[in-house]
Parts: sequence; structure tokens; C-alpha cells
Amino acid sequence: MLTLEAVTVRFGGLVALREVSFGLQAGEILGLVGPNGAGKTTLFNVISGLTRARGTIRFEGRDITALPLHARARAGIGRTFQIPQPMKHLSVRENLTVAQVFGAGRHDPARIEEILDVMELRAQGDRDAEGGLALQELKRLEIAKALATEPRLLLLDEVLAGLESQAKRQFMGKLKELHARFRLTIVIVEHDIETISGLCSRAVVLNFGQVIADATPAEVFRNPLVVESYTGTADA
Repeated sequence: MLTLEAVTVRFGGLVALREVSFGLQAGEILGLVGPNGAGKTTLFNVISGLTRARGTIRFEGRDITALPLHARARAGIGRTFQIPQPMKHLSVRENLTVAQVFGAGRHDPARIEEILDVMELRAQGDRDAEGGLALQELKRLEIAKALATEPRLLLLDEVLAGLESQAKRQFMGKLKELHARFRLTIVIVEHDIETISGLCSRAVVLNFGQVIADATPAEVFRNPLVVESYTGTADA
């Protein structure tokens, strides 16, 4: 479904991504792992069209390297942001409507109501999205907005960050439900080993902008290079 070939991003003298290459199969749930500053969010920005890069990005066989943000959304790529970004002065329902028109190019009220239901936000539909929601509700709204764009590939940037263990487990169950219900391919950035192991069949690890491991979660978290990237010392 998605292929990255030698993707490189430079910010002045800083190389944020260096020759990143890997592929993603339709229907996968892939964990994108790495220490802070490894390049994970930059990679999401590249895939979604917020950041330009050298190299080649193909989505469903189509070269999208030069496509702008809105065209990639229309092509079927949706994403969330680590810090929820509700649209100011709009209700929860209106946030989804704007996202749908932008990403899908149409307004389908029935689909909006379905998403509100599955994300357990119907009761909050008329609330102010910026000031009327708790943290978990804001995180559900962030995913709901991405779903409203009608993606086939969903990029989730630390959607579980800041949640307690029980809330994380509930969210994991919700993500599995969304994966099956909407037939999504998912890439999730997450630091929690339990989450990645419970959700993902495969994990790609970035460190200093480079891929250092690509395997099952169990293999990745035993990899000395991965251990060293997080702790500074490899296991004996």
C-alpha cells in the first residue's frame, strides 16, 4: 500500500530523516518506534504532505512525492497530531464536517453520525470542541476528525500519550475495532511497549532519522541497537 524509498529531510544542517526506506501492506497495523527526536513525527509530516522530502513516496502504486497536503488527504491518507488540535469556535460535529469536506470532498451527515457513535462522542456533538472536552474526549475527537476524511491509511501520532493504563487498554480495544470496521491500514507512533506488542504485528524503529530495526515487536524490543537507542547501553 505504502512504499518509502530513500526518504531524506534536512532542516538546514540537521538531517531529520536519512535514507528511510520501508513498505507497508494493506491491512497492517505498524508500530513506528524510537526515542524522542528520532524523526517519527517528521516522517508522518512527510507522508501526509506537511513536509517536503527527497526520495520517493508511493501510495497504492501512485507516486505521491510531489502531491500537496489536500491531495494526499483526498487520496486516502489521514492523520492525527500528538497534541489535539480541534478547530476553534466549532462544535465537535462541525469539526468532523469540516474535516470530511476537506479530506473526502463531500458532506455525508450519516457518516458523521456513525463516526460520532463509534468514537463515543454523540453526546458531545454540540459542545465547543476547543473548551468543552476532557483529555480522552479530545483524543477521540482527533481520531474522529481523521476518520471523517475517509482514509484508507491512518497515521496515529501518540494518541495514547498522557492516558493511564486502564484508559490505554480501552483505547487499544477501540483502535482494533476501528481497524476492522473501517478496513484501515494503521501506522501508530507510541513509546509504550505493551501497546505496540498488543496492537502491532510489526514495528519499525527510527534513531537519529535512520531505520535501525524492522521486525515483529518481540524481535525489535530484544534488538541490542534498539535497547541502546533508548538507554544508551546495549544488553550484554
